[in-house]
Amino acid sequence: MSIAEHIKSSLQLPTFVVNGYLEDLTDADLLVRPAEKSNHINWQLGHLIQSEQFHTSQVCPDVVPELPAGFKERYTKETVSSDNPADFLSKAELVELMHKQREATLNALSKFSDEELMQPAPESVSYLGPTVGCVFAGEATHWMMHAGQWSVIRRIIGKQPLF
Repeated sequence: MSIAEHIKSSLQLPTFVVNGYLEDLTDADLLVRPAEKSNHINWQLGHLIQSEQFHTSQVCPDVVPELPAGFKERYTKETVSSDNPADFLSKAELVELMHKQREATLNALSKFSDEELMQPAPESVSYLGPTVGCVFAGEATHWMMHAGQWSVIRRIIGKQPLF
């Protein structure tokens, strides 16, 4: 199994968990905070989509789709405290962007040989790890970390545990 195949496999579990956690949530549910000053799911989704788009663009810029106009401005450290639904995209829009971005990430990943994935990561994303492969693999950890927070929100709004 190639390095790219291993990374692709590692992205399957977070994708499964994220889709499961989001499936039965409403737009209003996505604005519930588990604690004061913590981030709601809507903002976290925007952050994750934007992060994955940036990370992938740093290692394979020709494959990454542009985010919609105004997207980056909706999901910033300045907007994190907003509970106004009009400040954010809908669940349907976010899920569509999430899937498009992941498809682009997997497409980009498929273009790399093992040798290329072992090359040093660009400095702009080296916090994810020392190699290009680590940049892709870091998405699994990032998404899973945030999805774990959504488990708490699901309990707060009365949803049964899924896993």
